[in-house]
Amino acid sequence: MRTFEIGQTLARRDVHRTGRVWSEHALRVLADTNQALVTACMPGAETRWPTLYARARTAGDPTARIKAFDAMAAGEWGLMPGQWQETELRMWKPPGAWFSVNAFYTPAGLRNWYVNFEHPTTRTTDGFDTFDLAVDLVIAPDLQRWEWKDEDEYAHARRLGIISDQEHQAVDAARTQILAMLREQSGPFADVASWTSWRWQPAWPAPRLPHPRPSGSHTTPSSSSCNGGAVGTDCQGRTQEAELSWHQPPGGRPIS
Repeated sequence: MRTFEIGQTLARRDVHRTGRVWSEHALRVLADTNQALVTACMPGAETRWPTLYARARTAGDPTARIKAFDAMAAGEWGLMPGQWQETELRMWKPPGAWFSVNAFYTPAGLRNWYVNFEHPTTRTTDGFDTFDLAVDLVIAPDLQRWEWKDEDEYAHARRLGIISDQEHQAVDAARTQILAMLREQSGPFADVASWTSWRWQPAWPAPRLPHPRPSGSHTTPSSSSCNGGAVGTDCQGRTQEAELSWHQPPGGRPIS
């Protein structure tokens, strides 16, 4: 398996089953072990997003995400350059997992955890490929509240055939796995204090994509081992608290 160096810049790419790139996101490597690949970025990190989605977001179109899925199903999309905005991001992606655990930070500190359900990684020369599977889990910093996000988009992607039955089964298993990790406080949830105190270092430059590619380009991966990433937030790392109705276990008990 290809190993990345600490401090290396790589590209996280969402790659459609046709081989076309759906999005790209530049990240800095923090650690690469047999437990997980840990990466991060800051506002200003280079990205490439589907043109329709990016433009509709700028215009404030609330149907943008659904339209983007329709474009994906039709095979009609291009990419435009962008930048990660507003939050610092730290991402934990274990090998073979159908999810990544992300933490979003503002100047006030850890804002929330965010589980992105996605394909296991395929490592490439420039980074790694995955594919965002629409549904996400938003978790409070103290791990005591959580809320499923974008179930409607997940159902729509299922209807369009973007997410297959096999992928649906994998997501169901990953949902069970991540909720068990929350209860057990395992994985990154075992070290909440360290994750809470983490910050992007001022000396680190904003990550840049290694090699810009033509819009909608195909990919040929090398040896195999992404949301948006955390793409599932809103392609900017933003999650509106007002949109969330936190789940709290009966009696207000912590998940653990």
